[in-house]
Amino acid sequence: MLHNFGSINLDHFYRVPHLVRPGETLASRDYRVGLGGKGANQSLAMARAGGRVRHWGRLGRQDAWARDLLGRAGVEVEAIALVDEPSGHAIIQVDDRGENAIILFPGANHGTTEQDLDAHFAAASPGDWLLAQNECNALPRVLERAAEAGLNVAFNPAPMSDAVLELPLAHCRLLFVNRGEAAWLAGLDEASPPEVLLDGLARRLPDGETVLTLGGDGAWYQSGDERHFQPALPVPPRDTTAAGDTFIGYYLAALQQGRPVTDCLTRAATAAALGVQVAGAAESIPEATAVERALRDGLPAPHRHDEEAP
Repeated sequence: MLHNFGSINLDHFYRVPHLVRPGETLASRDYRVGLGGKGANQSLAMARAGGRVRHWGRLGRQDAWARDLLGRAGVEVEAIALVDEPSGHAIIQVDDRGENAIILFPGANHGTTEQDLDAHFAAASPGDWLLAQNECNALPRVLERAAEAGLNVAFNPAPMSDAVLELPLAHCRLLFVNRGEAAWLAGLDEASPPEVLLDGLARRLPDGETVLTLGGDGAWYQSGDERHFQPALPVPPRDTTAAGDTFIGYYLAALQQGRPVTDCLTRAATAAALGVQVAGAAESIPEATAVERALRDGLPAPHRHDEEAP
């Protein structure tokens, strides 16, 4: 079982010709509200990939539909508390190149107590996995208690901050980072080549495994002297929101199924490539059948969208 201590947000999407500049007022061509949050996205991706995942989180009572959506996808949701507080939410701009910019309000995601953790860890067993991101409070205690309980810890330090540098990262067995997060953790320039970033991470966390995701430049796996490279799959992105979360969920589901690292990377990259061709966060995470079909037959040709038509 994997226990995901993760955020649940309501995502407010605005489709814009370019990301808003300082002092600019920009009209949006489209607006939607959907399920998001790195934690929820990663749980949803893992469930759609066929993994077993129990989500630990908090959600405003008025937004119970989000918990129901996760439950219908196969996520175990009994540990998601409905509370009399506003849910976390994000304001997301997506431009015509598929790039995004996000403003995040943590809301209920920052209300976890020690009593909540007591209940969560009581349901976990030694050898289970714990997945965490950096969008919930109590993260130092969660990592410490996971180690004490004999859990394998996977950590995605997003959004990255200096506070991450103070966390007990030695408890992490598996670290998922993008280029910026890797550079911050290793104390290196973000423009450093991937091999230099991996060397820096190995010095920082010599006993752990790392998956370094580089978007259109592929992904790397590192454990000790072992390295594997997964090339990016050539697809034109429509919306990169949740691409990293999709990658992580599919990777962990493949790992849970006992697949080798190279297979985990290929499945994760294929799922992410399918996801960036669909607008939205939760809506873009593909089902396992679509990923299996793409692995067998190749990626489908990209669709043409109304807003891109001449």
